[in-house]
Amino acid sequence: MLTGVSMSVYEIVFSAELVAGAQPEKVRANLGKLFNADAERLELLFSGRRLVLKNNLDAATAEKYRATLERAGARVHVLEMNTPLPMEEVELAPPPDAPTWLRKSQATPQSGTGRLQIKPRDAYMAAFESVDAPDYSVAEAGVDLLPAKPQPAAPLLDLSRFSLAPVGSDMGHVERPESQAAPDTSHLKVIPE
Repeated sequence: MLTGVSMSVYEIVFSAELVAGAQPEKVRANLGKLFNADAERLELLFSGRRLVLKNNLDAATAEKYRATLERAGARVHVLEMNTPLPMEEVELAPPPDAPTWLRKSQATPQSGTGRLQIKPRDAYMAAFESVDAPDYSVAEAGVDLLPAKPQPAAPLLDLSRFSLAPVGSDMGHVERPESQAAPDTSHLKVIPE
């Protein structure tokens, strides 16, 4: 029960708790009538999550809501809204000493390989420490950047069985078979159905 006169505001919180001896089906029906709630909204009410049913109430109105909901069979909590919620303290990382575009390059060449090695600046970049970073150079303008293509080798063919005939010689002609007469189909008939 709320007592005292104060300028505090309260909220009504429901977490699907029932008063002792209440039947769940009857409480659902009572809350459905109170809130004009359909089955979907009742499922949300009885999901077990902490739900704020009403907020910004003065003490007398909050007590009326609590009493009405307890008569319906629902146990609710009346909480003062001015109390701050507990907050987790998080320690932030210190700001960088200079913007990233002003920092000096952290890549240094490996000894004798002509490759760059990346030094990690934080724990996230440490995952990329083993990345191979080749030391690329820039060619002059107009230089062909593709490697020279090797000339294709001639295929090895055995042509010893072939010979060339002199110019104008008769190469012979392929004999074409004479056209044959069409087969006799006079004995065939088409019978209509």
